[in-house]
Amino acid sequence: MSGTTAATQNIELNSLVDDIQGLVSLPEVAIKISSMVDDPNVSVDEIGELISQDPALTVRVLAIANSPFYGLSAEVSTIARAVTVLGTKQITDVVLSTATTSAFAGIPIHVISVDDFWYHSLYCGLLAQELSSKHNPPLRDSMFVAGLLHDIGHLVMFNKIPELIHDALLRTVQGESLPLYMEEREVIGFDHAQVGAALAREWHLPAYLIECIEFHHEPEKAQDFKLEVSLIHIANAVAALPYSDDIDESDLQSIDDACWKITDLTPADVQQATVTAQEKINEMKNIYFSK
Repeated sequence: MSGTTAATQNIELNSLVDDIQGLVSLPEVAIKISSMVDDPNVSVDEIGELISQDPALTVRVLAIANSPFYGLSAEVSTIARAVTVLGTKQITDVVLSTATTSAFAGIPIHVISVDDFWYHSLYCGLLAQELSSKHNPPLRDSMFVAGLLHDIGHLVMFNKIPELIHDALLRTVQGESLPLYMEEREVIGFDHAQVGAALAREWHLPAYLIECIEFHHEPEKAQDFKLEVSLIHIANAVAALPYSDDIDESDLQSIDDACWKITDLTPADVQQATVTAQEKINEMKNIYFSK
C-alpha cells in the first residue's frame, strides 16, 4: 500500500469517526470518571458526586448495581453506597458500559438488526467475563465491558456507510470469502475494529479497551494487553457461532492458537462458559436495553 493511499484512507476513517460524534457522544461525566479511576488521590466521594450529576446515568448504575449480576446482599439505594460497595474500578466499568450503550441508543442503523448486534455483544461480554473467571478473576468486569464494546465500530459503519458495509457482508457469503474484517479492508480500506478503536481514543477510553477493540480479530498484534485481547478474541469467536451450549472442538478452529496458551484455557472451559453466559444473557439484556 502506498503512503498516499494509506494517508487518504486514514483521513476517511477519521472523518467517519468525526461524523458519528455529531450523533453519538459519551457523557462528560463518563469521560471524567474514566480518567480518574487510576488516580490515587481521587476519593470514593468524588466519584459518587460526579456520577450523581447525571440523573440518567445514576438510574442505570443503580439498576445494574442492584441486579443479580453483582449478587449484593443488601439493596444499594445511593450512588455513594454503590461506589463504596463495588469499588472504584468496578463502578467505572459499570459507568463505561452503560454510558456507551446509552450513547448509541436510538441512532438509526442499517444492514442488520440492532437487537442482533447488541445480543452478540452482550453474549461476547458475558463469555469473556466467564472465561476470565477461570484463571484471572480480577479481570471479570473489565472483560465484560470489553466484550460488550468490541464491535462498536460496526455501529458507526452501519450508520454512516451502510452500502459499503453491506457489500463487504455480501462478499463473505460468496465464493472463497475472507473473514468480514478483511473484506471490509478490501471494500472500504479499513475495518470495524480500526473504526471502533479510533472512536475509543476520541472518547479517552482506557488503554485496555482500545487494544481489545482494535485487535480482537488479530490478537497477535496486541502490545500491552495480550491476555485481555486474547480473552476477547476467544469470546468473540464463540459468540459468532450458532447459538448452542454444545460446542465441539472443530467449532473453535478460527481461534488463534497462541490465545489458548496465553489464557491457559481449554475447549472444556469454553463449553462451561457458554452454559453460564446463556443463563445470564436475557437478564442482562433487560438491564441494559430495557425501554
